[in-house]
Amino acid sequence: MLRVRRVMGSETEFGLSQPGNPRANPMRDSARVVDAYAGPRGLKSSQSFWDFATESPLADARGFIMNLADADSSQLTHIPQDDVEAQYLANVVTENGARYYVDHDHPEYSSPEVLTPRDIVTFDRAGDLVGLASVRALEKTEEPVNLYKNNTDSKGSSYGTHENYLVDRGTDFDDIVAGLVPFFVTRQILCGSGRVGIGREGEGKGFQISSRADFFEAEVGLETTLRRPIVNTRDEPHADAAKYRRLHVIIGDATLAEPATYVRFGATSLVLGLIEAGLAPRIELDDALQSLWDVSHDLSLSAPLRLSDGTTMTALEIQEVFFAACAEHADPEDADTAAVLAEWRRFLDGLAADPRSLADSIDWVAKWVLLENYREREGIDWDHPKLALIDVQYHDVRPEKGLFHKLERAGRIRRMTTDAEVEAAVTNAPEGTRAFLRSFAVNRLGDALVAASWDSLVLNAGDLGIVRLPMQEPLKGTRELLEDRVEGIETAEALLKALGVDRLKPKND
Repeated sequence: MLRVRRVMGSETEFGLSQPGNPRANPMRDSARVVDAYAGPRGLKSSQSFWDFATESPLADARGFIMNLADADSSQLTHIPQDDVEAQYLANVVTENGARYYVDHDHPEYSSPEVLTPRDIVTFDRAGDLVGLASVRALEKTEEPVNLYKNNTDSKGSSYGTHENYLVDRGTDFDDIVAGLVPFFVTRQILCGSGRVGIGREGEGKGFQISSRADFFEAEVGLETTLRRPIVNTRDEPHADAAKYRRLHVIIGDATLAEPATYVRFGATSLVLGLIEAGLAPRIELDDALQSLWDVSHDLSLSAPLRLSDGTTMTALEIQEVFFAACAEHADPEDADTAAVLAEWRRFLDGLAADPRSLADSIDWVAKWVLLENYREREGIDWDHPKLALIDVQYHDVRPEKGLFHKLERAGRIRRMTTDAEVEAAVTNAPEGTRAFLRSFAVNRLGDALVAASWDSLVLNAGDLGIVRLPMQEPLKGTRELLEDRVEGIETAEALLKALGVDRLKPKND
């Protein structure tokens, strides 16, 4: 039976600006952002703190490894592009087991691994507080920096908000592509964040559902910043590669509304379950890219999308097919799955009846209603520059400035979490994944933690030397398995002994 539970995580590349200084170096400011969080908390922040030894960003799920000479520099996430970038590559593992670092010219928060969409909402939002803490620290300097949880600067640049899901390695990748393309093309109606302007630079007048759709140029591919694909083929599991594949999703918008984040991850996890079970609907779009753009530009949600057999379906109709398949095969006893299905159903019903009824749950609708009210009140058209400014201000991480936060405080956007839950998630790891062990090492081992990554810890274990502790199983290293064993431990040697791995061979330099 289909269940929503799986290992998953979110990534947010924050937009940033230095007020009054449009020529500021974004790499330098990104490093300042990361260091501003790490410094007061005594967290290590350096290029070398992240363990890149097991990273393979050029491995392709289609069965090959891209030649290094053929790769765009933006794909080389494990290699600085130049000496200038190397100077500003800051890497921090935060108290909750997340990664906070400089991704080329943006600060990025990559959440710790969680098991449910409800936990994604909490730990993704914890990342917003991490970013806010950086902003607050830099407010006290001569060069303050603002952060925005969005995906475009409204000037032609786009940056990512990515999702990660572990899937069964035995699932054929062609089946993953076939199942996900129509789902992703139409998923934006559930979780787009909206954008003023049509086209990459917003040169066309109007408002659209997705902030990212216009920046995609391929159906399938390895790239993430050039020729962005609907389905990304990076085969870098950060786990046991014989058992898992990590699906790296780059097509989503940054969502601030918690229900939208919840449905974005929950519905996707269920559809992946359908694909793994060989039960996914077979809907083949005639031109997936054109359909992606058409859906984003169609606020009526009625655009006919041409299928390869010559018939047409709307985005809502395609989503209904995927929902029905998930509902049919869902485990009726699983509460997490039932909750996701109920919210997905509410979204589909609301969008069909009147999208504005979901202004309390979906960012693109909330933003559209906000902008329409302002536009009508001021008597201005969609190409007025004030609307683009409001668009960006919706995403400001500062509660007193961000329009999303003002709407939420006013009760106009639903909330699933509490302040206390999110604040706790900033410093406490999820309990059901290896993030618990990573967090323990950060909080307890001090300088004995030499480096870390998703699937390893590099420890200075005294007489044992520098040892790499592998963590390739995401469902080990949990609180349930380790809490009693690591109680009172303060050294790397004691940790290795408690784990029964004190005879590991030293790491080769």
